[in-house]
Amino acid sequence: MFEYQAQQRYFGQIAGGMEDLGAAELEALGAVDIRPAYRGLYFEADPAALYRINYCSRLFSRVLAPLASFKCTHPDQLYQHAKALSWERLFSYKHTFAIFANVSHSKITHSRYAALRLKDAIVDYFRDHQRFRPSVDTDNPDVWLNLHIENDRAVISLDTSGGSLHKRGYRKKTIEAPMQETLAAAIIRLSEWDGARPLYDPMCGSGTLLCEALMAYCRLPANYNRNDFGFRFLEDYQQETWEKIQLEAAEKIRPLPEGLIGGSDSSYKAIAASKTNHRALLYGEQVKLRVADFRKLPQLENQVIVCNPPYGVRLGKQDEIIRLYKDFGDFLKKRCQGSVAYVYFGERTLIGNIGLRPAWKKPLVNGALDGRLAKFEIY
Repeated sequence: MFEYQAQQRYFGQIAGGMEDLGAAELEALGAVDIRPAYRGLYFEADPAALYRINYCSRLFSRVLAPLASFKCTHPDQLYQHAKALSWERLFSYKHTFAIFANVSHSKITHSRYAALRLKDAIVDYFRDHQRFRPSVDTDNPDVWLNLHIENDRAVISLDTSGGSLHKRGYRKKTIEAPMQETLAAAIIRLSEWDGARPLYDPMCGSGTLLCEALMAYCRLPANYNRNDFGFRFLEDYQQETWEKIQLEAAEKIRPLPEGLIGGSDSSYKAIAASKTNHRALLYGEQVKLRVADFRKLPQLENQVIVCNPPYGVRLGKQDEIIRLYKDFGDFLKKRCQGSVAYVYFGERTLIGNIGLRPAWKKPLVNGALDGRLAKFEIY
């Protein structure tokens, strides 16, 4: 019996600053006994809840099913423990696989070498038991495996998501420094936008915030466009239960009213990318997009404004960045009366240049950036 089978316990990876939101999302999707941990949350779930979390979660990047955990101070220990697992209960030599590993505070210090030893154990197991070996495919494997070694304790897990869940399938085109989908979903969640007022992004780029807003309003599962999941390789996978979860989610989908979501950007390239991405989503044609500098937009009164303005990575010159943020603050004050704005600052030192006092600021990680989401109420 694999470890996850004995405990029905899994680990969800989530970005920093989203832990509380993630716990609430897990509970809503059927998880129980949710406990925080470094870079994620442990939780218990029956098969239906596990499938639902993978299909519907907007915030988590992966959900891991632990197969085995053990004390590990040497690569040979890792090899022996891994080779003792019954790998054919999960996949066959005809499937491809890949390993992502991380190591910290342990006698084993190199994550790549640790991943190599795990790969050797799996390949040797199949060669000994089935005479043939599976192939490694680091780009698009059938099976993703995770190896985590911390304080000389190793955990080998199967990635039930089958690759990062932030890849929703709608991002067909992009521009420089796009916002990750899970971060955009967290911003929409923190805005508490429910469709009572129109939502608008005046610097929408390739449209990630707008796409996530559409999916949230329409109740589209976050991974509606995803073709496959890793949980189908679990030994106790239940096809009928998975089909039931898909049907359950489909019955909740609702259309997007015309004019409820809109956005603009000064870049023709950005709007072209945004239109392409929205066409990949159900009801995406209902999102109104146009090429326009926010300084020339008409009044945006009594709306919910979400925005990820360019910062250093995307602009370059500090004086241009400061001027843009000052202009955007003037735009909010003069032309957005009665609106509330949720602005993500990839560089949090830029918050003061808006010239408005935020109602609150919340830390949200975007890759290597320790950004802040700020709420501005415009009276």
